[in-house]
Amino acid sequence: MTDNARARKLADRIQVVVAETLDRRIKDPRLGFVTITDARVTGDLREATVFYTVYGDDEERAASAAALESAKGVLRSEVGRQTGVRFTPTLAFVPDALPDNARTIEDLLDRARAKDAEVREVSTGKTYAAGADPYRKADDAEDAAAADGADADGDSTDGAAAE
Repeated sequence: MTDNARARKLADRIQVVVAETLDRRIKDPRLGFVTITDARVTGDLREATVFYTVYGDDEERAASAAALESAKGVLRSEVGRQTGVRFTPTLAFVPDALPDNARTIEDLLDRARAKDAEVREVSTGKTYAAGADPYRKADDAEDAAAADGADADGDSTDGAAAE
């Protein structure tokens, strides 16, 4: 059984090595503005998944994915050289879904804000159907009981003593 801390450290190191190598050594014109966002290594340290984002449209994303696939061997050998592990993990590049998820959440929040503004606009100048505070309070219950001739305990207040 391997140490999860070791896998995390290796994943962090792989992320840095891949990012630096893409910046310095890979000169593929198809490679757009790529950001390495995360790397994860399996428990047996044999496979690494590298997550990336590409700034641009779908065409640039597809070109960058092809460039990463073609540079996979160079990147793996550089990872092996700089990490010094016995077995260099295989690299798999996966586009990170985080920006798409964030965009979806922002769209949902914008729709919720628009609905809130719509409700606020409709409710401007309106009053409550049962008054400002339709709930009875404890003081109101005692006043109502005193008006009916009984105190809050339900005993009669006409002065007759119970025997």
